[in-house]
Amino acid sequence: MNWFGRKKEKQTPSAVSSTSKNGRGGGSGGGGGGATARQTTTANTVVSLRESIATQEKREQHLERKIVDLTAEARAKMAKKDKKGALFSLKRKKLYEAEIDKIANIKMTLETQVMNLESAAQNAATFQAMNAGKNAMSNIREDTNIDKVDDLMDEIKEEMEMADEISNALAQPVDPLLQDEDDLLAELQELEAQDVEDELLMPAKAEEVILPDVPSGELPKIPNATKAEEAELKQLEAELAGL
Repeated sequence: MNWFGRKKEKQTPSAVSSTSKNGRGGGSGGGGGGATARQTTTANTVVSLRESIATQEKREQHLERKIVDLTAEARAKMAKKDKKGALFSLKRKKLYEAEIDKIANIKMTLETQVMNLESAAQNAATFQAMNAGKNAMSNIREDTNIDKVDDLMDEIKEEMEMADEISNALAQPVDPLLQDEDDLLAELQELEAQDVEDELLMPAKAEEVILPDVPSGELPKIPNATKAEEAELKQLEAELAGL
């Protein structure tokens, strides 16, 4: 039997409770879709908490105005010697002040929840980024493992050696007489030896000495010559005339 009139409506779960449920029981949906859904839920929860903080601040400002009014009311009643009315106003003022203290605690709790949620979301995003980096490195390692790298280096060395062999083969001279070069050198040495022998066997040629012509006239006389010098000069002329 309902003693209080209308039946109480079923309460809709709040964003905070739904977030906690999703955090505990939403692990079955893996992959990017589940992560995106959790990020959306976290963002919605943060928005809801900030709205709750704003509502509490508005209520706090309203109670502060009430306290100011009650303080003024108590002073006015004291001025009218209405101590009972003034006391009642102060009691109401104390209730509002206690309510403001509660609101301050609630705001602190909400702010703490917002900070924790934002920190958790940041940590989750960091974890996802690090996990994606790890998966990317794992995929790269699958394509470039150590065995494949060793095989690649061996193939590169083989190709380089083959290229060197091809270059050396192309650099070889194409000469049909290259194989007979030793025979040709031996024949050339024989010819040189024969030339030297012929030169040694040839008679030596006398070098032709070119003498000056014999003078046909008399030799010039030496001025101031002595008798001995004149005798030698005459003897020389006689010898030249006999040639």
